[in-house]
Amino acid sequence: MARGDVPQDRRVGDRYFQGRLAGANSTTGTLGANHTGPADAFNFNNWVTLLSQLPLLLFTLLNSFLYQCLGPADTHSAPLMSSIPETVRILGSLLVILLLFTLTAALVKVDMSPGPFFSITMASVWFINFLQGSLFGQLGTMPSTYSTLFLSGQGLAGIFAALAMLMSMASGVDAQTSALGYFITPCVGVLVSIVCYLSLPNLEFARYYLAKKPLQAQGQEMETKAELLQSDEKNGIPNSPQKAALTLDLDSEKEPELEPEEPQKPGKPSVFVVFRKIWLTAMCLVLVFTVTLSVFPAITAMVTSSTSPGKWSQFFNPICCFLLFNVMDWLGRSLTSYFLWPNKDSRLLPLLVCLRILFVPLFMLCHVPERSRLPILFPQDAYFITFMLLFAVSNGYLMSLTMCLAPRQVLPHEKEVAGTLMTFFLALGLSCGAALSFLFKALL
Repeated sequence: MARGDVPQDRRVGDRYFQGRLAGANSTTGTLGANHTGPADAFNFNNWVTLLSQLPLLLFTLLNSFLYQCLGPADTHSAPLMSSIPETVRILGSLLVILLLFTLTAALVKVDMSPGPFFSITMASVWFINFLQGSLFGQLGTMPSTYSTLFLSGQGLAGIFAALAMLMSMASGVDAQTSALGYFITPCVGVLVSIVCYLSLPNLEFARYYLAKKPLQAQGQEMETKAELLQSDEKNGIPNSPQKAALTLDLDSEKEPELEPEEPQKPGKPSVFVVFRKIWLTAMCLVLVFTVTLSVFPAITAMVTSSTSPGKWSQFFNPICCFLLFNVMDWLGRSLTSYFLWPNKDSRLLPLLVCLRILFVPLFMLCHVPERSRLPILFPQDAYFITFMLLFAVSNGYLMSLTMCLAPRQVLPHEKEVAGTLMTFFLALGLSCGAALSFLFKALL
């Protein structure tokens, strides 16, 4: 499985930023108010999406080349990686991220012209996502079956962010206090993450995998996996991809006992050989995220309610765009824990992925008042809500499905390379979609 996924950092606070970039005083108005004018010249949603994906793309590209040139054993011992202890890298990254979020919250109280404010915000976005590379690497030390849980957790993080935005808007306080409360929320979240990471050494399960001594603890690993399977059976948990993966791991580890006299040691897997096996699945993953990031949130955040001004029009986009997307995206990711359809040999998967391209014109023809070229063909709110439901569920499910199917298309010793490649193509799709969002916004 992949070593990590792109952080689902939804721009639920973009209206606050649009207000600041338009030159509006942050102490007046309402956080949920629409802002037009000079803010559009900055293309805030487009830039923040692009700059949040490029660091992941660079990390995964570097990781792929290091694996091919040095191999899995050498990459762990490379001077660049080993010069800084893993604990220091992760804790240091979390502390700097906490500092950057604190800076973002503090800027709410600072009067600043739009230009410098935009530059500082974009720099913070870049460095926050750049530092997350160390955090994604931690997932690689855990069993591959935990990747689905990791992806679901990211979906829940998006839901939490959307709810925090809605609560800040519904609080009834002035825009400055509301925005300050919203940006303090991630600071608390990072603090909780630091406490949880410091608590890992107290868990026997975590100590085992963080020790990175597979040769000395191979028997214990098989015993742990067997206990997990037995525990699932006792609790009445049905067969799932995670359980099947554990069974396959146990079978593959017991195989050498049949031929103890001459154990077969597979050679270093080639990135190009693995890519030839998973190229279609990888291209599907690229297209899924290219479509998603090309319109979300750059285009979808501009859609407004067609009803008369009021409470519903104020909360329409935060609820129907950001909250709805995150909830349905999380649901789609979670579905792969119960079934995987279509399977790895089906040609239906590329067809379903290609059909998602239709969402691009559908969203662009919704009720976006700030347009000069395309007409509005779907003005009613029901159209946008329906499109968003299908768009979000398909994004979460097809993303998680492709990440689960890729390791099943390669040999056991090639799974790590397959996971690394899929993470790279995931980042490539995100970056391509973010770049295309500039074009689609210009076509409106």
